[in-house]
Amino acid sequence: MDKPVILTIDDDPAVLQAIARDLRKQYGGRFRIMRADSGTSALDATQKLKLRGDTVALFLADQRMPNMSGVEFLEQASPIFPTAKRALLTAYADTDAAISAINDANLDYYLLKPWDPPEEKLYPVLDDLIADWKASFKPEFKGVKVISDRWSPDSHALRDFLSRNQIPYRWLDIESDPEAQQLISLSGEKVSQADHPCLPLVIQADGSKLTSPSVTELAQALGQTTEAAKPFYDLVIVGGGPAGLAAAVYGASEGLRTVMIEREAPGGQAGTSSRIENYLGFPVGLSGSDLARRAVTQAKRFGVEILTPQAGQSLRTENNYHFLTLSDGSEISSHALILALGVSWRRLNMSGIEQFTGAGVYYGAAQTEAAACTNEEVYVVGGANSAGQAAMYFSKFAKTVRILVRGESLTKSMSQYLIDQIDGTDNIEVLPFHSVVEAQGSEKLERILVKDSQTDEMKTFETNSLFIFIGATPSTDWLGDQVYRDQRGFICTGPDVDTSLGWPLERDRFLLETNVPGIFAVGDVRHNSIKRVASGVGEGSICVQFVHRHLANL
Repeated sequence: MDKPVILTIDDDPAVLQAIARDLRKQYGGRFRIMRADSGTSALDATQKLKLRGDTVALFLADQRMPNMSGVEFLEQASPIFPTAKRALLTAYADTDAAISAINDANLDYYLLKPWDPPEEKLYPVLDDLIADWKASFKPEFKGVKVISDRWSPDSHALRDFLSRNQIPYRWLDIESDPEAQQLISLSGEKVSQADHPCLPLVIQADGSKLTSPSVTELAQALGQTTEAAKPFYDLVIVGGGPAGLAAAVYGASEGLRTVMIEREAPGGQAGTSSRIENYLGFPVGLSGSDLARRAVTQAKRFGVEILTPQAGQSLRTENNYHFLTLSDGSEISSHALILALGVSWRRLNMSGIEQFTGAGVYYGAAQTEAAACTNEEVYVVGGANSAGQAAMYFSKFAKTVRILVRGESLTKSMSQYLIDQIDGTDNIEVLPFHSVVEAQGSEKLERILVKDSQTDEMKTFETNSLFIFIGATPSTDWLGDQVYRDQRGFICTGPDVDTSLGWPLERDRFLLETNVPGIFAVGDVRHNSIKRVASGVGEGSICVQFVHRHLANL
């Protein structure tokens, strides 16, 4: 494949030559550096690149140019290469225009002139933008291919795993994609429209195949780490959401032998968010998967072992050691254990929902299934931020997105910025006082029955896609009676632990410590926690200090 292009635009020949020189010095080995002396000529070059099938990774445009400003160029060039990163090169006097362009032209960043030295003022910013672009860029594909029909729950589980673990893959629909039948034939399998015994079929980059694999089998085939390298660690973290990832980064960076165990994918429930716009330090927002990717990179850099897909099965404590049995039957031990289990979507308990789960009914999974919903009518159940973020993401693909809310509005549980975005999106409709009472269909979801609680009217909506984002249910039953929890299963820590349980140590219980010395809980799984990404990151970071103090007294 030809090198991706970095296109820089400036009407000043000296500035254009200088920026092209600096770009070529840093990125010339991996990218083709192109330059243009006006917005018009740059737009013409962009159109030719598209016709030739080339790829633009980054636009770097000067703001103040005659005839066409940098912002105007980016507004016209972005639809041609929508995944390309967009940066503006501007003088101090034009910063207001640059800030405005963050919204108007979906600007990713702006840099002030002069950018010398580039090692400090140019390359770090562009390195970050290019890393983000590479994380989502999918060239003509030679990697993992998943062949199945759209309504296969097994296929959905595999695709959701690949998507959430940011493993590039291509999905081919057996019912509509001629290439799918061809690949099946080449693999030596036989399949008819009436009988799909080999599906889902996974073809790996080397041409080898997996017939109807489980998620664990697929993970192992792709080289994911599912087994611990050591029997003992200073710190074991169960759960890979923001709280668990933060604890892993701080624990390992401070010298603790650390392993993190995640049952689905790093990022947890937050990792499924299509857009987080109120996280400190990211003025244009970022996706949950991007946040998880950055955190995983940090954690691995400091030597954290990450096991996924893997989960805790049982827990026992002997003396100062905590023994954790994993879902594959193996056991690891540690002096300190952080439970960052997060929460799962609360399941709807009504007729038809379980039957069509994975076949039109989905919990979360917005980024996995959104593209398949192009020009369709999508229904989202829930009124909190996760539902709003998903609705905004679906609105880019679906013909209509309807949000079903049991209450009178979104205002009680959704951030105002999301409410404003939803109000300003033409193809999103909010239906207050509406609840799903039944899902109907044959082999897939075909319609839902919805009740209007104000009028008691029953309504029928034809749809193939129902996405559920309600409630928070902790998965803590496997802890048994050892770790004290509230009536809903959330783990109690610090002053929330029942005092009648006693405490065996001379020191006081730490703020995030459970009723068992050396076992801590952080993030959404903790009793009365604030269900926000930033608070989870804060708790995970703080908890490591308590771990150090605990270990110092052993």
